[in-house]
Amino acid sequence: IEEIAELSCIDPFFIKKIDKILQQEARLKDNLGKNLRKAKRMGFTDERIASLTGRSRKEISDLRRKEGLLPTYKMVDTCAAEFEAKTPYFYSSYESVCELKPTNRKKVLIIGAGPIRIGQGIEFDYCTVHAVKALKEEGIEAHIINNNPETVSTDYDTSDKLFFEPLTLEDVMNVIEKENYDGVMVQFGGQTSVNLAVPLKKELERLGSKTVIMGTNPKNIDMAEDRERFSNFLLRLRIPQADSGYATSLEGAKEVVSRIGFPVLVRPSYVLGGRAMEIVHDEEELVRYMREAVRVSKDKPVLIDKFLEKATEIDVDAVCDGEEVLIGAIMEHIEEAGIHSGDSACVIPPQSLSKDVMETVMDYVRRIALGLQIKGLLNIQMAVKDDVVYVLEVNPRSSRTIPYVAKATGIPLAKLAAKVMLGHKLRDLGVKEVEQRHVAVKEVVLPFLKFTGVDIILGPEMKSTGEVMGIDDEFDKAFFKSELAADNPLPLKVGSTVFISVCKEDREVIGDIAQELKKAGLSIVGTEGTVEYLRQRGINAKKLRKLQEGSPNVIEMMHSQEIKLVINTPTDKQSYKDGSQIRRACIELGIPYITTMQAAKAAASAILGMKESGGEIEVKSINEYFAK
Repeated sequence: IEEIAELSCIDPFFIKKIDKILQQEARLKDNLGKNLRKAKRMGFTDERIASLTGRSRKEISDLRRKEGLLPTYKMVDTCAAEFEAKTPYFYSSYESVCELKPTNRKKVLIIGAGPIRIGQGIEFDYCTVHAVKALKEEGIEAHIINNNPETVSTDYDTSDKLFFEPLTLEDVMNVIEKENYDGVMVQFGGQTSVNLAVPLKKELERLGSKTVIMGTNPKNIDMAEDRERFSNFLLRLRIPQADSGYATSLEGAKEVVSRIGFPVLVRPSYVLGGRAMEIVHDEEELVRYMREAVRVSKDKPVLIDKFLEKATEIDVDAVCDGEEVLIGAIMEHIEEAGIHSGDSACVIPPQSLSKDVMETVMDYVRRIALGLQIKGLLNIQMAVKDDVVYVLEVNPRSSRTIPYVAKATGIPLAKLAAKVMLGHKLRDLGVKEVEQRHVAVKEVVLPFLKFTGVDIILGPEMKSTGEVMGIDDEFDKAFFKSELAADNPLPLKVGSTVFISVCKEDREVIGDIAQELKKAGLSIVGTEGTVEYLRQRGINAKKLRKLQEGSPNVIEMMHSQEIKLVINTPTDKQSYKDGSQIRRACIELGIPYITTMQAAKAAASAILGMKESGGEIEVKSINEYFAK
């Protein structure tokens, strides 16, 4: 132990604890019957015990029940033993006294989202809280199981009871068996909770429990999650989808790509937030990805999609009761396809989609929702290219855009979904789709200041840790407000300097953007290639040297606070290195930065629009927008 402590720099106290766990594992292998109780008290899961003893999880679970080895629940003492605690917080143990007192009222368990991390954030907590409100309005006892104490859903006055438990099949089933619920809601905790739908349904049926999964049938949830079955479902509906496939080996990946062609979007299956997702342009990148980026197995194939270059992405949130579909909002992403939906700014209502495209989107949403027999929430991600609408992904659960849609439109989607799951029909709830007169722009909050070694270029893997909303009667003002709220304020002062350096592919677009910035009274500086292109277009811009060429360069101007906005997209390796240093300096010096042409276009439009309207920001309460 002392040697391990010295080599690992871990305190011997913890190494001794690990050693105790290893000793218990050895005892379990020798004699399961004698050591099962102690193993459970030490925190061993049924799954782990099964793995150590060569049995199945079901066998261990049934053995526990036969031996009467069931968890007891203790109330969290929020009063530090000074007087009796009455807060309904519970955690499990394998001790003799149980402090949980189940009632005979009708009750429902909501599975939460677990720890907040990139890709699975506070937005799902919002959905859980609104589901609790819906249950309480119906006179139903509302319980939550969640292992994250730092959320509103885990406040003492939100639910009737709260269980601080891991979101695993075993722990959820233990709570269900103790409380004997009428139903369980799995749609409000994002991917974490919806992943439990199928195994939970099977276990409930196996044990003959009266508890049901409320809302969409888990077999239909599984169809939306299963790539092959969902692809066949869209084919039956004659709804276009990007060519795709999946592979469990490098050879299989090459076969898929030879059929659909480069570029492709590759990602592991069953992940949230686009983790380990990449755009692959050639075979060399594909080989590297398959060998280095992911572990591929028959159980966890790599998903491969044809990447739709220069496409406009769309998000739709809706509620369906099995008969009717209420579309909460159609969101147009400001960044093109290739930026993760969680990192992209988006706008309600869409600003550039044609009437035909909008009608097609609404038609696809309704057909998919009814075809999957959705009861509750539905999120669909689409892409538009050359006026063809492609369906990329369907999530039969709450999405991270639900709070944004609710605040932008005034439609409480999560609450409506909970009522639908309880058996209400949309027509009886008196809520209709709205024709929105104002514009709401969602912008993301990025954590790059906290991570010094990370480049701030956005891509298919999610990086944002929050979001803000700008709302106004016009897009330009709403976008300006959203950037201000995201701590990325756009310059309005005449003579403010904008630095522009973009790759060759973006130069055609940057000309129009630069013209709008000049029209707004801003000055432009840039690197040689970009400046030469702008001068050819008749746009006056000052040339700066590259960082390795000496003074004057952009970093020096940034340090002297002359630069008020940076527009930069990466090019070759040296330019990428320079760009990375420039983007890093933006973060450290608090200078607004933009790394996509679509965001640059929106920003230039917003700056010019604000200038033409006098530069004043109108402040209203959100209720005033809905009172019109």
